[in-house]
Order: sequence, then C-alpha cells, then structure tokens
Amino acid sequence: MAGFAEVLGDPALAFPLGLSLRIMLGTLLVHASLGVALGWALARRGWWGRGALDVLVTLPMVFPPIVLGFGLLLLLGRRGFGTWIEAHLGQGFVFTEAGVLLASVIVGLPMIVKPVQAAIAALPTNLAEAARTLGHGEASIFVCVILPNIAGAVAAGLLMATARALGEVGVTLMLGGNILGRTNTVSLEIYNAVTVGDFHRALVLSAALGLVSVAVLLVLRRKPAPLV
Repeated sequence: MAGFAEVLGDPALAFPLGLSLRIMLGTLLVHASLGVALGWALARRGWWGRGALDVLVTLPMVFPPIVLGFGLLLLLGRRGFGTWIEAHLGQGFVFTEAGVLLASVIVGLPMIVKPVQAAIAALPTNLAEAARTLGHGEASIFVCVILPNIAGAVAAGLLMATARALGEVGVTLMLGGNILGRTNTVSLEIYNAVTVGDFHRALVLSAALGLVSVAVLLVLRRKPAPLV
C-alpha cells in the first residue's frame, strides 16, 4: 500500500491527472450534446447522407486506433487543414490539449450515439404522433417525450463513452504527441512507465484506471428503468 501511495502522491502525476480530468469532463459535455443529437438524427430515416454519417460515426469502433490517429494527424496537420484551422480558429489540434480532447471525443462517440439511436428506434411511433396532435414541435417532442424515455440509454452510453475515452492511448498518442507537461494523460503515463521499465508505476496507474472501469461496469449492471 505504501508503494501505491507513493506513486499516486508523486507531484509529477499532478498534470496527467488534471489533464485527464479536464478531458473527461470536456468529453462528457460533448457526448451529452453532440452524441445525443447524432443518435436522434440517425434514428430518423429517409434523409440524404444518413448512411454516410452512420458509417463515419461507427468507424472508430472498428478502425485500428493507431491508424485512425495517424489519419487525423495527416488531416489536421500542416499537410492537411491544420494551417487553415489555426488561421480561422486560432487553435490547432496537433500536439495540443484540444487534440487530446478531440481524440477522446471521436473514440467515445459511437458508445453514446449507438445506444441512443437504438433506444429511439425502439420507441413506439405513436408517442411522437400523439405529441404532434397536441401541437408540440419537433424540439418539444424530443425534450419532453423522447428524452425522458431514453434516459437510461443516454446514461449508459455516457458512462461507456467516458470510460472508453479515459483509457484512450492510440489516437491520443498520434494526435496529442505524448508531450510531457502538455498532452500526457494518465493512460499515456502508463505507456511511458512501461517503455522505461517502471512496471510498478504502470501497475499502480493501471489499477487505478481499472477501478474506474469496474465502477462503470457496476453502474451499468444495475437494472435499467423501462423505456415507456
């Protein structure tokens, strides 16, 4: 236990912990807004581009993370749109904290979009139709009718997406660069510890992330509330 406390109390771990916490919170906010909106949009059929967007959102689930990260590095680097992005947004994504956040958002996005999409598709269509007859618009129907009935799927998706983003290495390594004091998350600290042979430090940090994953699993195993 003393060895665990020594590793977790290391001042050098303060930045990776703080960065991981900021990334986790930022990812949670993006997934709660963009992820739910994409799930709702993909559950609605018959609009142009739906299939392409569905494939794009699902891609991080099946694409090798290191390849996905390299693709993003080329796309968002100076050989791609990096110069234009920095000129118009004043913020680049390569080897920056914004890049780490983007990597976490991308890898976790399918974990929230797919459950929300499936939950909305499983809802009885007469719920929305009844709301329309009462004069509700689409935004009102989503907030007052659909969202309360998919709350369980949203919560489960957010937990899975956050856990996935917290343990992300491949895409973050390529896009963020693993720069000490700048883009090194706790997951990358495990990678760094292994590369220098400090297996005790890697074990302690792995155990800490593992406990977070177990906590997420325990929450997900709770009996979900009925959809309707």
